[in-house]
Amino acid sequence: MADEDVEGDYGPSPSQAQLAIMQVVWDRGEATVADVWKTLAEARPVARNTIQTMMTRLEEKGWLRSTAEGRAFLYRAARTREQVLGGMVKRLLDSAFGGSAEGLILTLLKERGVSQDEAKRIRKMIDGAKKTGRSDE
Repeated sequence: MADEDVEGDYGPSPSQAQLAIMQVVWDRGEATVADVWKTLAEARPVARNTIQTMMTRLEEKGWLRSTAEGRAFLYRAARTREQVLGGMVKRLLDSAFGGSAEGLILTLLKERGVSQDEAKRIRKMIDGAKKTGRSDE
């Protein structure tokens, strides 16, 4: 897949490490390299320089934007969580399931399952999609 964005597509999916950085920035709204490093270092050892390099690359790719705040840079997401995760799911759906949402859901149910609460929320979302015309039924 090409790196350039096409309508409704936001380029290649972020790696697992890049996505972890994006999750911190999305959760906080804005963050410095130190903020992200401290948060991620709570879960596993990671070098601050690695985080700095990755955030610089994410900015170069258009995933983050930064502004100077004194001696540090404050980063914000250039793409919403919904845009990024939606693009990732669409690529997974198209590449692994031939575009079949049913195949994706059946695999999810078989491999992971869903709790009763999740099933209720999913049913409500499906009903909402039917009412707004976002389903094929």
